[in-house]
Amino acid sequence: MPNYPPALLVLADGTVFRGIAIGATGVTSGEVVFNTAMTGYQEILTDPSYSRQIVTLTYPHIGNVGCNPEDFESSANYAAGLVIRDLPLLVSSWRAAESLPDYLKKHGVVAIAGIDTRKLTRILRDKGAQAGAIIAGEADEAKALAAARAFPGLAGMDLAKVVSAKATFTWEQAEWDLEKGYEAATDSRFHVVAYDFGVKYNILRMLAARGCKLTVVPAETPAAEVLALKPDGVFLSNGPGDPEPCSYAIEAIREFLSKGVPVFGICLGHQLLALASGAKTLKMKFGHHGANHPVKDLDSGQVLITSQNHGFAVDPDSLPANLRATHVSLFDGSLQGIARTDVPAFSFQGHPEASPGPHDVAYLFDRFLDIMTRGVAALQKP
Repeated sequence: MPNYPPALLVLADGTVFRGIAIGATGVTSGEVVFNTAMTGYQEILTDPSYSRQIVTLTYPHIGNVGCNPEDFESSANYAAGLVIRDLPLLVSSWRAAESLPDYLKKHGVVAIAGIDTRKLTRILRDKGAQAGAIIAGEADEAKALAAARAFPGLAGMDLAKVVSAKATFTWEQAEWDLEKGYEAATDSRFHVVAYDFGVKYNILRMLAARGCKLTVVPAETPAAEVLALKPDGVFLSNGPGDPEPCSYAIEAIREFLSKGVPVFGICLGHQLLALASGAKTLKMKFGHHGANHPVKDLDSGQVLITSQNHGFAVDPDSLPANLRATHVSLFDGSLQGIARTDVPAFSFQGHPEASPGPHDVAYLFDRFLDIMTRGVAALQKP
């Protein structure tokens, strides 16, 4: 094992974990959360939904397959920091281009290894997600504690416009093929305008693979500009932070709903659709982060294994008469999906693009294509 410098993870309640620094040196702070996925650490690091969050991976061995230039889910690394138990001595994958420590250092990600992630997860589960800080390269507890306690928390924090693209762009890449890599999109049947609140690339790839011509717009784009593009549908992406401060997005979504434009939302987009429809959202105790969360489809009765990443949820007791529940979590009963009964609009809290994770919920992309074709009748309760 190389001689790694010391590192500390300090929670705002004063709990201290000592380990080794495996990434960039320095101090980082954010909301500490745990993720139960066994794979996909590079996709997790590059998911904009993890902005201002320090991710603890509960699977003990992280870094086994190294990192590569193809597994990015955005243009940068957005997680505020990484916490793991064991860093493998060897990297073994035909796709690996570099080790996890080399990747973390190159991209400026502060990370700590060698701590008891089971203990940390129990703290977060029992007390809830809380502010924390990693200090790498030195062991100054007071400095790390001050950084942890200075973090204001995600409630009330509008991060969608921070991580969003600054200019409109088109997307033409489809899904990954074992032999060919990422393929070019062909056979565009629908024009979809996708709002970038922190969109993951694989969402765009799965839409493109299904025949969607994609125009991606910044988070604060007014509805009038989108309607001028004459889209067949509007997609509301995932993203970080609290949905309630995103008044610009809520206002735009209300305009699309009033015009009857088909709308599909994922994660933050799901919460924004709910707010635009008159429902409310709430901060969860420790959120859902992982790739093994069971969700029930209330229409079919089918149980789906899903990928999740969210710290806020739609309040099921706040749904207005024209909004119905379509999916619920079998972990805690929280609301996972909604659909409007009067206009062609629906959303899902988890990540049907599942990068990483299972593919059980990919049918929602086909449902979006269906409502762009058939309109509001496709969303009426069976």
